[in-house]
Amino acid sequence: MGDASLEAYFDWTRELFDRAKIFDKPEALRGIRVLELTTLVLGPTTADFLGEFGAEVIKVELPPGGDTMRYVTPEATYWKNASMGFFPENHSKYHVGIDLHSDDGKSLFKQLAAKSDIMVENFRAGTLDKWGIGYRQMREVNSRLIYVADSGFGQWGPFSQGRASYDAVAQTVSGMIGITGFPGRPPILCGIFIGDWFGGLMAATAALVALHHRNRTGEGQLIDFAQSEGLIRTLDWTWLRLGLTGRDRGPAGNRDAALVPAEIFPCRDGYVAICAARDGEFQGLCAAMGEAALAKDSKYATLEARQKPENMKALLERIRGWAAKQARQEIEAAAVKHGFAAARVATAKDKHDDDHLRARGSVWEYEDPLYGKMMEQGPAPKLSETPARIKWAAKPVGWHNHDVFTRLLGLSPREIKDLQDRKVVGQWADRDGARPPAEWDGRTRI
Repeated sequence: MGDASLEAYFDWTRELFDRAKIFDKPEALRGIRVLELTTLVLGPTTADFLGEFGAEVIKVELPPGGDTMRYVTPEATYWKNASMGFFPENHSKYHVGIDLHSDDGKSLFKQLAAKSDIMVENFRAGTLDKWGIGYRQMREVNSRLIYVADSGFGQWGPFSQGRASYDAVAQTVSGMIGITGFPGRPPILCGIFIGDWFGGLMAATAALVALHHRNRTGEGQLIDFAQSEGLIRTLDWTWLRLGLTGRDRGPAGNRDAALVPAEIFPCRDGYVAICAARDGEFQGLCAAMGEAALAKDSKYATLEARQKPENMKALLERIRGWAAKQARQEIEAAAVKHGFAAARVATAKDKHDDDHLRARGSVWEYEDPLYGKMMEQGPAPKLSETPARIKWAAKPVGWHNHDVFTRLLGLSPREIKDLQDRKVVGQWADRDGARPPAEWDGRTRI
């Protein structure tokens, strides 16, 4: 009865979240316009997360080069003249090129801000205020505007002024690097731009909170998000213990100091993560190892006992010896059978080809009118009634100039041409990263 009931639940959720019906359902943020003036990853992801749920995102870049991220690509490899680093945080956006150093360009930008709900920027603190298009100026144009200022260290404070930040800097400043790696070895950066991606998510969440407040009061506001502080917020018990006990935390390698056992273990054909923090899970792991008596040993029977450094060290050695004789698949099967957690260390290719992730849309394949077949990471949260979606891929600098300027600002083709001739607005440079793919016919606009 239990298994049948569970299977019925899975059938129900599968139907509820049917990917084939995503584009038949409404978008939660439809009608919300986001004006984006950002570069690299932190700012673009903030707007991108909002765009996944239906916000109309107008990405403004300075032509002809545009966003620096257009040239950040692994091993200088471009695909169809585009940076592979640029696609993940810039899909479903309208791309506009405006020279914001010119008075006419600033005027155009302010006109767009007047018609927007949210603005996102991630320049060094105070830069846009210096240009005359920061929050102090924009709130005069649109008092309802929610202005998200992403930066490395915040819009005020002694460490904020004149400092550039990249993800690696945020990881170091936050203290995250100080607890990452192995004891006695050099620090290790996280393998992804975690400060950017997690920071963009936090900033987007703050924008939604501000949007809710505006819906109740009519008031816009300034959101000051510091990338380094976003990572500090993730440091679980690290800061709490330091503040309350004075004890600092150092790197611990691949093991967890509080959940025991939890580590990445070498096995016959690779590596596998094993975690069995709850006592029942630990009993299952011991049964899988053929050492059921170990779970009754007073040194290991409870989580509190296993957390003691000397007990943890001895226990992890025993698990390491067992895992080394097993294949990854054998350990995963044992985990399912005995009720503890285990999974192999996967490669990108493993997950790209994973049936589970493809079925759930975490691997999102679609046809883009300009680039053809595309594959990206799909939206992570699955909403049953207002699902997130990817509608099109990132486009070259200024690709949507005519559409945005005519549809939103009411400019005529002649007026747009005049702006182009005076280089107030523009489009892509003739270089990899900025221009369309070689197979583009030079005329068709999507």
